[in-house]
Amino acid sequence: MSFKFKSIEQFVSEKNADKILFTAGPSSLLAENLTGLMPCFGRGDSEYLSLEKRVLNLLKLMTGKNEVIRLQGSASLALEIMHMNYLFGKILVVSTGYYSDRLNYLSECAKLSQNKIQSIERVDWKNIGSTSGSYDWVVACSTETSCGLKIPINALHKLSKSVNAKLMLDATASIGLEPDHNLADVLAFSSCKGLFGLTGAAFIAFDEKPSHDVSSFYMSFLNHYNKKMTGPYHSIASLANVLPNHNYFRESVVINKQRFLKKMESLLLFPEEHQPLLCTQIKKIVVSDNRNVVLYSSRNNSGGSVVCHLGEAHLGAQAKGSIIENLMVEEKT
Repeated sequence: MSFKFKSIEQFVSEKNADKILFTAGPSSLLAENLTGLMPCFGRGDSEYLSLEKRVLNLLKLMTGKNEVIRLQGSASLALEIMHMNYLFGKILVVSTGYYSDRLNYLSECAKLSQNKIQSIERVDWKNIGSTSGSYDWVVACSTETSCGLKIPINALHKLSKSVNAKLMLDATASIGLEPDHNLADVLAFSSCKGLFGLTGAAFIAFDEKPSHDVSSFYMSFLNHYNKKMTGPYHSIASLANVLPNHNYFRESVVINKQRFLKKMESLLLFPEEHQPLLCTQIKKIVVSDNRNVVLYSSRNNSGGSVVCHLGEAHLGAQAKGSIIENLMVEEKT
């Protein structure tokens, strides 16, 4: 059997032309995702261990946290481990949509299994400015992709301080794109979306370890901290050549977002302060007649459309937002 070998750049260009993404992550394929890959192992492989250290150090800088642990799996795994191991006392969950509902569910699961949580309350994101009382943890999702909504992290930090609580953040859709992640006490996210890596790695960033540990091998924070199971070696390798140039790739999202906002100005639901870089919700349904386009199917049935802006990540700062021309608003008769 013979194979026709192509350059990595040609391969990536063809793959990205064959599939145009308006989804929430992973982003379009980067050549740098592939050039970082290598045979690797988590013990005794000095080359890989050096690469992993570089990647985790860059994530520490991005999050403003002293430590980052890596897990093999989705951000949902990191979120559940974070809830199980960190939460105690009185919990306040900020309601923003589907993904904050998941955080509430994870809090309920932690309450049942760990016996550390006294109560769980919810507050609508529109009412956080008038919230009072005293809590131990505020749990929130800053970028809610199900409806294209952003709650600035500094507003969530202000809330946590006003109720004497620590801030736990689902940063899956905000990491690498939004500022102020250092204001959270602990946060979880994945290797794809705004980090522009391949799927398969999840991370928990923190300054202090949790005060308790769970009676489970896989759900134990300390077991992941001590690397007692196989890590996401190749997913981390996919970030090795991306993160040093992260600002360059991030600019593609800025360009795509700005062009989409201008094109759909009359159909926007949220004002500028609540517009995340990752995605935008509009009041009408978006369609495309290009069979290579993959539209985002939101888990939240809002009646409009959520469009995500990671589809030109491979172009970096040279992006023009051209893929937006593949979209049109469905006109109902």
